Amino acid sequence: MARIAIALLLALVASPAWTQTDLERGRYLVLVGHCNNCHTAGYTESAGDVPRARWLMGNRVGWRSAVGTTYPTNLRLLVSEISEDAWVTLSKTMQTRPPMPWWSMRDTTEGDLRLMYRFIRSLGAAGDPAPAFLPPDTMPPQPFVQLPMPPAR
Repeated sequence: MARIAIALLLALVASPAWTQTDLERGRYLVLVGHCNNCHTAGYTESAGDVPRARWLMGNRVGWRSAVGTTYPTNLRLLVSEISEDAWVTLSKTMQTRPPMPWWSMRDTTEGDLRLMYRFIRSLGAAGDPAPAFLPPDTMPPQPFVQLPMPPAR
């Protein structure tokens, strides 16, 4: 019990002073960036009617394409493990598999990426890691979305 109290105290002391305005703007950016559409289970099916407590914990619905099957990352776990600066660097340099629009993250301003990070981090670490990537020759378990295959060359 004492260890938990000390860990909470250290987390509070180590946390930057983020304003409510920062967090609300970060929430807005997550919404208009459509992060929840993939990274929140049930979000698209319910037209966004998912409690904030369940946002951005990844999704077990796979996205299958010619490059294999990918699963939306649990962003809450990811940001709990990296710094704000690391988030900005990752967002600006990543080139992920479909359907993640990595070019949109690359084109997002540094300031907006920082606000997104702060909002996601404010939700707290929760949930499980996403399933591992599956190569193209492996049939994923249900459910998954089959993306169109590019025409043969």
